Amino acid sequence: MTNTSLLAPYSAGPIGRLPNRIVMAPMSRHRATEDGTPLPVVAEHYAQRASAGLIVTEGIWPSSRGQSGWRFPGIETAAHIEGWRRVTEAVHGAGGRIYAQLMHGGRHGHPLSRIDGDVPAAPSAVLVDPSRVHVRGGKADPVTPREMSPDDIRTAIEDFADAARNAIAAGFDGVELHGANSYLIHQFLADNSNLRTDAYGRGSIADRIRFAVEVVRAVADAIGAERLGLRLSPGNPQFGMVENDPGPVYRALLDEIDGLGLAYLHLTDNDRYPALADLRPHWHGTLIGNVGENGDPTTREAGEAVLAEGLADLVSYGRAFISNPDLPERFAAGAPLQEIDAANLYTHGAEGYTDYPAMEREPVFAQTSTST
Repeated sequence: MTNTSLLAPYSAGPIGRLPNRIVMAPMSRHRATEDGTPLPVVAEHYAQRASAGLIVTEGIWPSSRGQSGWRFPGIETAAHIEGWRRVTEAVHGAGGRIYAQLMHGGRHGHPLSRIDGDVPAAPSAVLVDPSRVHVRGGKADPVTPREMSPDDIRTAIEDFADAARNAIAAGFDGVELHGANSYLIHQFLADNSNLRTDAYGRGSIADRIRFAVEVVRAVADAIGAERLGLRLSPGNPQFGMVENDPGPVYRALLDEIDGLGLAYLHLTDNDRYPALADLRPHWHGTLIGNVGENGDPTTREAGEAVLAEGLADLVSYGRAFISNPDLPERFAAGAPLQEIDAANLYTHGAEGYTDYPAMEREPVFAQTSTST
């Protein structure tokens, strides 16, 4: 029988033994230097949240070619690796487990937000949702990306593999490929951002999923499939994405990679398409469910309902972890959750980042040993 408690330990396959089923979801917070090195405060932030069953970092660009935002972190240079090593050592010292999310921006980049100052490349020359975008020094109109050449595609795949190697060198337990929420992998999967007519485009579903499959296989070859997760958000309309019939595309994608032995699939549900229910039969490994994207913050009750229905093995929480570093302990104690300091979500210091207090009493949630 499925254990429906978020606080129950979990152990299965490559992901190993986790002390609970609560995953900290990736959330961009802009705490990096201008060259993309994570600031020292980042180590404290993640270490404070080490009681999560698993932490997945904010999106990290694999190379400057994939940089999507100013003061977003990277994992391309020696300085980046050393900066992230301080983070992983702090999390491991606090008893936690942490994966790096690799996020290539594709069309999200802007010359004013990129170290190289160049126009970003994407599957097709299609403008991102035409609202103004954040750049260094304020906001600007988005720019139309240039269409990726076959060489660009091969380079992007190599960048993901190199970044995964760098993440392992920095001490991460694994990496998660960001194939969701309108970033590069998702751009290849979606209808309106991929207008290609070659082997990576509209010829068939096999063409549309080709880039995602090749990235997964390249990273699995680089670091081992057992240290690789993949995040997907089928049908997510964020930033103007359109997927008219996501089911066949994502079923085909999962059927291609299900047997590779990945650590997990991180899947976001959507009101327009019940991804967890439809795709669960196509995934035989660990599945992390997220039901809060583009909706209300996920409650403990909502998370446990996902487990009870057998739709996922673990549940990821984003906003709740921003202001509640001890979220598992608060769930265990039935304690109220703290409010988010919205004014400091995307500033660059400790305020609104590491200054949320833990409960003022002895913790009642005991971390279970990860030893076997």
